[in-house]
Amino acid sequence: MNDTSLQPKTPRADLTLWIAVAGLMALGLAFVASSTLAAEEMNRVPFWQQSWVRQGIWYLIGGAAAAAVCMVDYRILARWAPVAYVGTATVLALILIPGIGAVRFGARRWIDLGPVQIQPSEFAKLALILMLAHFLSRPREELRRPLTFWQALGLAALPFVLILKEPDLGTALLLWPTALAMLWAAEVPETYLRRLVVGCALGGALLVANLLFAPPQWQIPLEEYQRQRLLVYFGRDFAPPDASPEERQRARALQEARSYQVRQALIAVGSGGLWGKGWGQGTQIALGFLPRTAAHNDFIFSVIAEEKGFVGSVTVLTLYGAILLRGLQIARQARDRLGRLIVVGVVTLLFSQVFINIGMNIRLMPVTGVPLPLLSYGGSSVVASLIAAGLMQNVSTHGRGYPP
Repeated sequence: MNDTSLQPKTPRADLTLWIAVAGLMALGLAFVASSTLAAEEMNRVPFWQQSWVRQGIWYLIGGAAAAAVCMVDYRILARWAPVAYVGTATVLALILIPGIGAVRFGARRWIDLGPVQIQPSEFAKLALILMLAHFLSRPREELRRPLTFWQALGLAALPFVLILKEPDLGTALLLWPTALAMLWAAEVPETYLRRLVVGCALGGALLVANLLFAPPQWQIPLEEYQRQRLLVYFGRDFAPPDASPEERQRARALQEARSYQVRQALIAVGSGGLWGKGWGQGTQIALGFLPRTAAHNDFIFSVIAEEKGFVGSVTVLTLYGAILLRGLQIARQARDRLGRLIVVGVVTLLFSQVFINIGMNIRLMPVTGVPLPLLSYGGSSVVASLIAAGLMQNVSTHGRGYPP
């Protein structure tokens, strides 16, 4: 008699995962529309150029990409991980060259393709997950070697440095918790991981201490906007101790300007109450207090919190929680280390983005420009997030058929 437990099961969609993804996309469409249509000038823009319509198009493209990812066994995808990794690293290097990379808001992060602009760093995060999963899926004896550990860190360091040069500190920092979680899931010796965590913690503490207390000539070089964001977060004065009254007044005005978005976002979150002011009725958006250039991107959570209140905020957190918990279940049930590592990497990346973005909306984290997956407006972020969900579905589907 054939053992039915060893027979491949019929592939089917993971309902919990995709219902939550669909819910986030529906909220994304609704609140990108709410945060952009409040501006009178947007009512004169042709229908097909409205931000929410473009967001819907990106959802369709991302959904098609996720479906394509699901059709190919993740083991086969992992074989092409070195190609994807080298390809994205090459593109990240190329966009740093003037004339190739497009400059927006003082950063060179995009490739201009005419009607659309692609942000390669969003796809580099996924390429790193596949590459690390492929690299760490080796015999446990090899994982105990220090050289293997340093090689894995080197794989994470290359895109980190390239993305940092754009500059994009927020996206670059996302690579490290993702890499650390994958190293832990691969069962790398805990001694290595403890030393890495302690080293990162000490490095972060030294950076903050240097920023807050070191004289200007001894400070670690940072982009000026990065330094100002950190000073705003820690509530430090922009003016040096020996500043004249005029310099101190200018510094105070600059500090007010740099902290404006965070203050308005916090007001939006707090003013929503239990049920919110209603869709399209948010005064922070309607009156222009929450800048419309950022409301549908980095601060989309504040728009939802103001217009749908505590209930809307909890709904968003519940949908993300469903995706993350389902991802952990898929990782636990994966029949091989490769599948487990892929899902752990995806779950950690999504959790880190959600934590940082919502944290900066409620002033728990400094402003970093990290988008909220599937909610923030932006083609590259949306497509990459849906591909990430497709990778989880891939492991859920193709990881079956093995004996437990």
